[in-house]
Amino acid sequence: MGSIEAVLDLDKMRADVAALNEKAAAPDLWDDPEAAQKVTSRLSFLQGELRRVEDLRRRIDDVNVLFELAEAEDDADTRAEAESELAAVHKAVGELEVRTLLSGEYDAREALVTIRSEAGGVDAADFAEMLLRMYTRWAERHGYPTEVYDTSYAEEAGIKSATFAVKVPYAYGTLSVEQGTHRLVRISPFDNQGRRQTSFAGVEVLPVVEQSDRVDIDESELRVDVYRSSGPGGQGVNTTDSAVRITHIPTGIVVSCQNERSQIQNRASAMAVLSAKLLERQRQEEQARMNALKGEGSSWGNQMRSYVLHPYQMVKDLRTEFEVGNPQSVLDGEIDGFIEAGIRWRKTQQTAAA
Repeated sequence: MGSIEAVLDLDKMRADVAALNEKAAAPDLWDDPEAAQKVTSRLSFLQGELRRVEDLRRRIDDVNVLFELAEAEDDADTRAEAESELAAVHKAVGELEVRTLLSGEYDAREALVTIRSEAGGVDAADFAEMLLRMYTRWAERHGYPTEVYDTSYAEEAGIKSATFAVKVPYAYGTLSVEQGTHRLVRISPFDNQGRRQTSFAGVEVLPVVEQSDRVDIDESELRVDVYRSSGPGGQGVNTTDSAVRITHIPTGIVVSCQNERSQIQNRASAMAVLSAKLLERQRQEEQARMNALKGEGSSWGNQMRSYVLHPYQMVKDLRTEFEVGNPQSVLDGEIDGFIEAGIRWRKTQQTAAA
């Protein structure tokens, strides 16, 4: 526990909380709502992290006392209670240890997540919507705010794609291990012959761009289209042409936003997504150059997780071998085990590469 506290640097954390408290108390804080939101979000996150560490330290001290009491009184019930609490504390320490492994350049950022249906027709579109629900439920379980920027609905069922933000520090470092191709095997509810169907959906995770990032976007290289927002089945969501689609002509990257706000707000959100994609493109190009110099390719495989609903029930990560026998709980957002295993696996890969 001491080594974890040292890595997290509790003294710096307390100093940061004090500084942010001063900023949050400023009477002109909300003159700039975006900056204010960042201050309050960062403050809330650090206060939660600090409380988590301090509570865990108290639990460790308490469990030691409980074992001493059980030993002194030779009481089986107290000893059983102490052992149960020790197991719970051990699990909590492991979860906190994972947080210390998020030390990448962009790991502390908020995250932009895009989910796309891939091979598998209507089943793939339905699976993409299942994954969207899985991640938003995961965020809800943790109290993380999310904002959906764009959803493209498929004709029969499900979605073609969706982009949303997870607005909490370290969301990128945490969710980046979810990137890749997800595979679903089940009896298709859309097949009147009840045949087994395999379908695929892709997950992309990007760090939110900050002012310190160097992402140069020439307005003359953008094509901006406005259109009317639409929901499932073509139903109008907004009565005005407020949805925005931006095409970055040199790279061919296309982003859109239609989350029922004004055209100006949708344009700003679309530009934020475009900036994140261009930043990631720069990062990948730099990584490719580094790999070329080292004479090796990426160690990341594309297909990363299998969700099997028939003929047996299992969700398995193909990189870490972590698996769960209850797919419904996973699809309901209980994915922390997969995320923690993925973060540990990534650290092992990075250490081996170094």
